[in-house]
Amino acid sequence: MKQLRFHLLGLAHLATHKKNSACAYTQKVVKLARILKSHGHQVFFYGVEGSEVECDEFIQVSTQDVLEQTYGQYDQTREFFKHHPQDFAHRTFNANTIKEINARKADRDFLLCPMGNYQEPIARAVNLLTVEPGIGYTGVFSAFRVFESYAWMHYVYGLLKQDDGVWYDAVIPNYYDVADFPFEEQKEDYLLYFGRIIRRKGVQVAADVAKATGHQLYVVGQGALDNPQEGLALSREEHIKYFPAVGPEERARLLGKAKAVLVPTFYLEPFGGVNVEAQLCGTPVITSDWGAFPETVLHGVTGYRCRVFEEFCWAVKNIHRIRPQDCRQWAAENYSLERVGRMYEEYFQRVHRLFGRGWYETNGARRDLEWLCRYYPVSASAAARPGSVCEGAKCQDGAESGGLKQ
Repeated sequence: MKQLRFHLLGLAHLATHKKNSACAYTQKVVKLARILKSHGHQVFFYGVEGSEVECDEFIQVSTQDVLEQTYGQYDQTREFFKHHPQDFAHRTFNANTIKEINARKADRDFLLCPMGNYQEPIARAVNLLTVEPGIGYTGVFSAFRVFESYAWMHYVYGLLKQDDGVWYDAVIPNYYDVADFPFEEQKEDYLLYFGRIIRRKGVQVAADVAKATGHQLYVVGQGALDNPQEGLALSREEHIKYFPAVGPEERARLLGKAKAVLVPTFYLEPFGGVNVEAQLCGTPVITSDWGAFPETVLHGVTGYRCRVFEEFCWAVKNIHRIRPQDCRQWAAENYSLERVGRMYEEYFQRVHRLFGRGWYETNGARRDLEWLCRYYPVSASAAARPGSVCEGAKCQDGAESGGLKQ
């Protein structure tokens, strides 16, 4: 495989480091840099003062002082992150990044824009092959797009009134360091809601289900239990315990000890990463039945997908049927840095061949198409394993997977 050069953009409104675990975009950037470096590529990272990203060169293009001038001081554990593509922090970030990329760029470099059209001005100014590497938003702009789920890719195609597929688009799921989410087989008797505290994320549903089934509900995330604009008035509910956004270690502990994690999102969830994080800890999930969840939740194996209230309540009462080991195996074999890293490597090498013969270029080194395989728990029933089996698909270490392959 060829060694490639990447110019990876951080976020203009936050320092990019592992401790900002409440921001999914931040975490994806941190881990994408690790993936690229693990495959031997050169990474130039452009970010705010205080960022910690694995790279060949960290180019600081903004400061904490700029962030404070733009947003003031606020409690990021309780308030939603502040950002706007035309604010002072973004204008500063963009101008400095353009200057620094132009001083370093070479032919056949990649520019990676994790924030979509927020970062379009940079892409237009530096004129590199631009990839949006993890699309879970609607503000797409580039010719090369990696979506978080098939559901979201097709939704965006619909918004764009696009009836044909695009050969160099791809679906690559979110990715996790398995070590960050220790397996926990012994559960406590609480249900968990983890995410922004807004109605569209389903926090009211989670509260109602917990109350109806006689469980305590832990609500963890940015926002407030009482919010008239969201139609929420939950602070007086005795069965609810609130936590502001927590760091990585406490995040893993709460996910691992929960009896189940409720993710009843109203909107079409592009990915809903907390459900995979829970499964990595061996915790079953109970979700709505649209968006990415049909791709990430094996119904009856790693959790339940529901449509109406009584189904959510039944799922809670029957959550003991879900084996923690199956949750862990499914998530670890399909969403680890190593597994998803192979998908990104396949994708970037494919796109880089456009500098050669492109779509028609041969690849004598190919031995399989394993990058699209999915691995299923051994105990999963045939009904829970849609599709066929990829014969001969290997794990990265060369051994056969412990589970079945689609």
